[in-house]
Amino acid sequence: MEIKGKYAIITGGAGGIGEATAKRFLEEGAAGILLVDLNKENLRRVSQELTDERVITFAADISKSEEVKAYTDYAKEKFGQIDILFLNAGYEGVVKPLTEYPEDIFDQVLAVNVKGVWLGMKYGFPHLQNSGGGSVIITSSVAGLRGTAQMMAYTSSKHATIGAMKVAALEGAPHKIRVNSIHPSPVDNRMMRSLEEGFAPGAGAEVKSGFEKMIPLGRYAKNEEIADLALFLASDRSRFITGAVHVIDGGFCV
Repeated sequence: MEIKGKYAIITGGAGGIGEATAKRFLEEGAAGILLVDLNKENLRRVSQELTDERVITFAADISKSEEVKAYTDYAKEKFGQIDILFLNAGYEGVVKPLTEYPEDIFDQVLAVNVKGVWLGMKYGFPHLQNSGGGSVIITSSVAGLRGTAQMMAYTSSKHATIGAMKVAALEGAPHKIRVNSIHPSPVDNRMMRSLEEGFAPGAGAEVKSGFEKMIPLGRYAKNEEIADLALFLASDRSRFITGAVHVIDGGFCV
């Protein structure tokens, strides 16, 4: 029971990684989980699949200050404390050369992937501090460690989350708040289906095969494997780890 009695918030809670992490947290003794996502219907679906009274949901746009404050305050109201903040929500944008990249989508990607992370910590930190400390986990990407042509917004945003994580780790340390980032290679879920189609419309399977050949272990990551790393960083087993980049990529960046 790695996180027995702890209360967590998971943004992007209706996505593949979010749902898989919620399942792992429940299995390992979480006392309560707030799943946050933009899509109410998807939240309802995931909540029904989990069928656990410890799970509650909140629909929010994580790029909007008032909605982030609302979901963190709601968690505190329902649970009494917050121990784990998994800032997992993300938006891939589109696949376009930088000279053709739409400005509105660029702004949206950075608003979700960078501003959403900052706002989550801005409003989450006080609650974690009142709980005596806790763990913040940020889902970044291997795109934050290298360049990827035609992905200007996403790549830029994921590099930015490393800087945000390191600043937050320094500011959180005096309050026993640990902050770390997770950097997966392609994960076998909805986001990668979108990107595969973006790189080669109508030929996504070929794109997937090409990516898999670039990964020494020969396959995409599973949502559950990312969830296992999030669980480790949420638990006391990682109590002396903060400000660190955690790559989970099957050797992609070697």
